[in-house]
Amino acid sequence: MRIVLQKVKNANVKINNETVGEISNGFLLLLAIGKGDTREQSDFLVEKVCKLRLFSDAGSDSFMEKNILEVSGEVLVVSQFTLYGDCKKGTRPSFTDSEEPIKAKEMYEYFVNKIKEKVERVETGKFAEHMEVELVNDGPITLILEK
Repeated sequence: MRIVLQKVKNANVKINNETVGEISNGFLLLLAIGKGDTREQSDFLVEKVCKLRLFSDAGSDSFMEKNILEVSGEVLVVSQFTLYGDCKKGTRPSFTDSEEPIKAKEMYEYFVNKIKEKVERVETGKFAEHMEVELVNDGPITLILEK
C-alpha cells in the first residue's frame, strides 16, 4: 500500500467537470493498493496519517506540532493505481504490482471507512474513474508513506 500525502490549504476532485469531493486545510491522499495488501497494512497507514505532526499552532512560531485530528483537518482520498507504475523498462509503465481492480476497490473502501472513523470530514474521488485533482499544497509538504 502506497500513499502520497500532500498537506493542502484546499483540494478538490472532479469527474466530467463536476466536483465530487472537496476539502480545505488537511491532507490530499493519493492511495494505491498493491498486490497482496492487507487490512492490517491499511490500519497501520490510517494510524500513521492521523498521528503525523504536520500542522502548526495558529498564531505561534511552533512548527509541525499538531496532527490532523488536533486541528480538525479534513481528508480527501483519491485512488491512484499508477503509484505502482514501474518505468524501469521500455517507455510504457508496467502495473504488475498493482492489485486487481475488484480487490483494490475493496481495500480502498476499507481504508476510506477506517479513516472516516477517526477524521470528522473525509471526502473521496471515485474508484477507477478518470479524475481531475486540483490542490494548493501548503508548505509545500509532500510525503510518501508505504506499508
